[in-house]
Amino acid sequence: ESRTRMIEMVSHGLATMEVTLKHSGSLFMYAGNRGGAYSKNSFGNIYTAVGIFVLGRLFREAWGREAPKMQAEFNDCLEKNRISVSMELVTAVLGDHGQRPKDDYAVITAVTEFGHGKPQFYSTPELIKFCRAWRLPTNHVWLFSTRKSATSFFVAYDALCEEGTATPVCKVLGKIADISVPGSKDHVIVQGEILEGLVARIVSRESSVQMGVLRDFRQRSLDGGDSDLGPSLREICAANRSDEKQRIKALLENAGSSLCSDHCDWFGNSGLDAQSRNADRSVVTHFLQAHPTDYATKKLQEMIRLMKKRNLPAAFKCYWNYQKIDFLSNYNLHYKMVIHVHKDSAFRRYQQEITKNQELWPLYRGFFIDVNLFKAAELSKDSNALPENINGVLNSRSSTKDGLVDEDSNLMVKLKFVTYKIRTFLIRNGLSTLFKDGLSAYRTYYLRQMEIWGTSASKQKELAKMLDEWAVYIRRECGDAQPSSSTY
Repeated sequence: ESRTRMIEMVSHGLATMEVTLKHSGSLFMYAGNRGGAYSKNSFGNIYTAVGIFVLGRLFREAWGREAPKMQAEFNDCLEKNRISVSMELVTAVLGDHGQRPKDDYAVITAVTEFGHGKPQFYSTPELIKFCRAWRLPTNHVWLFSTRKSATSFFVAYDALCEEGTATPVCKVLGKIADISVPGSKDHVIVQGEILEGLVARIVSRESSVQMGVLRDFRQRSLDGGDSDLGPSLREICAANRSDEKQRIKALLENAGSSLCSDHCDWFGNSGLDAQSRNADRSVVTHFLQAHPTDYATKKLQEMIRLMKKRNLPAAFKCYWNYQKIDFLSNYNLHYKMVIHVHKDSAFRRYQQEITKNQELWPLYRGFFIDVNLFKAAELSKDSNALPENINGVLNSRSSTKDGLVDEDSNLMVKLKFVTYKIRTFLIRNGLSTLFKDGLSAYRTYYLRQMEIWGTSASKQKELAKMLDEWAVYIRRECGDAQPSSSTY
């Protein structure tokens, strides 16, 4: 259904289809030294420490001796403009996916500007311009703007989905796409041939024009090629293998103070360690009862109230904001709120609510929110007395929707390759079934998975033989002790 709708929109000149590579790693988000570093649904952990280190190293590779200065300017830019940068963090130290990557790196996947209204995601051309200005890695992008090319893309994927690896997939897409803009990180060189998948989504027609300009614009060469980059991520982690706290400390110190000078999210502050940062569950209730002092707070309260009223499957966790610990008082409290949506069904149910109330903010998989609860006697409880911007002044980025209605602007499909899914889902994720329930249960598990994927009968037969032999081998090697996911 999504494929058909995407092809129809392209055919009628309503949109362009954009395709990018799905690098196989972990989500990492960064909003500046004060804005914070976040992983998929948490912060102050090994994932965010690795992310900080890799980001710092990317700056050193790109800017050489200028790196500390540019890191500080980057932080300043993010914090002044309330920008969050999301990236796929690909490393060999946070667990393996399709294959162990050849290098440790990151690719920028989204840039979000909060401004003073609804969060606005940069378009791909804007994202690439932003990344090139800061010399940050970008992904490979292909655009399909005709019915023929869009249809050819899905035909090509169907033909390659069981055997496709990075080199042949990129070669085919390069031939059938209307526009191709190479990424600054070559998947084959930095990750390898095993390709997790492709992400296809609908974007505005203007993207073709803007991307055409970017395609012809030469990227600047990196200045840090001959610089001493210091110890690598793998060297630091190997040297501190037995102590995670020491590993985090070493990573943050090697990242440099220009990028991350405040380590309190990892180690606490003012005599409070990171383990005691959990705040009382009542914080969410107090937040919902508080009078909002700006538009964003008002809309977040509206969203959270609805999520709770409809019992959407989501977790709401609150922590003390150690970066603001020096400003705490009985009448001025600072928290970090983490919202994590657990099930896809929540999005479908929330979308139904949006059809009834177009003013609702969109729901995302996760939110990280800085909350400041304070007593302000001068604010009347009459909502009419709240500051003028309470009803929202959308920032300049939100002036257009590129002619796409919300439902179409979110149209996206993830297309994964069996060469990746074998390693991640059939082997890694099947370990517990194999060692706990035996070979017969494992065979039932992997056959069911392949049936769900729609794997061809010939491929199922081929893989079943390989997986049975692998199961016998790994049981013989390990006995009854299940290998860890990092050694399988």
